[in-house]
Amino acid sequence: MPSPLLLSDDAPDLDDVREALRRADAVEGLGSDVAATLAWATSVTPPRSLAATWELLASVARRDVAAARVLEPHLDALAILGEAAREGIDVALEPGGSWGVFAAEGSGMRLEARQDAGTWTLRGTKPWCSLAAHLDRALVTAWVDDERRQLFVLDLRAPGVTSRTGPWYARGLDRVVSAPIDVDGAVAVPVGEPGWYLRRSGFAHGGVGVAACWWGGALPLRDALSEAAASDRADQLSRVHLGRADTALWAARAVLRETATVFGAGGSASAGLRAARARTVVADAVETTLAEAAHALGPLPLVADEAYARRVADLQVYLRQHHGERDVARIGVDVATGAGAW
Repeated sequence: MPSPLLLSDDAPDLDDVREALRRADAVEGLGSDVAATLAWATSVTPPRSLAATWELLASVARRDVAAARVLEPHLDALAILGEAAREGIDVALEPGGSWGVFAAEGSGMRLEARQDAGTWTLRGTKPWCSLAAHLDRALVTAWVDDERRQLFVLDLRAPGVTSRTGPWYARGLDRVVSAPIDVDGAVAVPVGEPGWYLRRSGFAHGGVGVAACWWGGALPLRDALSEAAASDRADQLSRVHLGRADTALWAARAVLRETATVFGAGGSASAGLRAARARTVVADAVETTLAEAAHALGPLPLVADEAYARRVADLQVYLRQHHGERDVARIGVDVATGAGAW
C-alpha cells in the first residue's frame, strides 16, 4: 500500500503529516505504552486541512490502532477549540497538555452543570471517558437543564474529579481504558451556548475522522490477505477473500476522499447525513475485511501473531463506536423524510 494513503503525493499540508509519522516511528511502544504515545500525540502539529488530518489518522492506525485511538480525540478537541475561536467564542485557556472529548451518555449516569455567581461547576458521573486517568483536560458535555447539554472544559487533575479504573475487561484496546469519571463540584469553563457542540459543522467532520482510523487500521489485514493469495499454496478462494476486502476498502477510500473534498470546500447543507453515510461505508468495509481475513487466514494469526491478533481485537472494539443498524436507521429516517438528496 503506497503512502500517502488518501492523498496524492503533491497534496498540500503533507509535510506536517510526514513529520508526525516520522516521530511516531521513533516511539518505542507506540500504542502499547500509553505515556509514550500520549507524549508523542501532544507534540503533533495539527494538520491545517481536514484531508491531511484524516491522512494522518489513517496512517497512524495503519501502524497501530491504539495509537490512533489516543491521537484522534486529542486532535478533535483542538479542532473544536479552534472552531470555537473562529466563531468568536472566547475560551481563556493555557495552551498545551493532552486532551480528550467526553460526550457519551449512559443509562443511570448523568453529569450536570450549574452556574453560581458566574462560575460553572459540574457534578455527577460521565461514562466512556477514554484515558481520563492519563489526560490533562477534556471537553465534556453536561446537562444544564432537563433537555439541553452544553460543552465545558474540565481539568481532569482538579479537585473533585475522580477517574475510575474500570470496569474494563477489554481484550481489544485494553490499554485505552474507557471508564466513567465522577465529578463533585469541579469548576469548568463553558465552550459555546447549550447545543453548540452538536450544531457546529465540525461535529460531522470529527465523526468521519474516527472512520479514517478504522479504515487505516484495516489496511494491514488486506496486506496479510494479499500475501496469502500470492503464496504458492494459494487457491482461488484465497483470491476471492482478497478481492472482497480490497474492493470494500477501495470504495471506502473513495468515499473518504470525496467527503474530505466536500467538507474542505466549505461544508454541506447535509453534512450530518454525508458523515453518517461515509461512516457506514467505512464501517461496512472494515467489517467485510475482518470477516474475509478470518475466513481466509483461519485461526493461526489470531493465536501465533501477536501484532495481528492485537490489531483484530483493537479494531473490533474501536468499530463499535459505530452503532451498526441504529446509525443506518438514522440515515433511513433522513432519506424517508426527503432530506436524503445525493
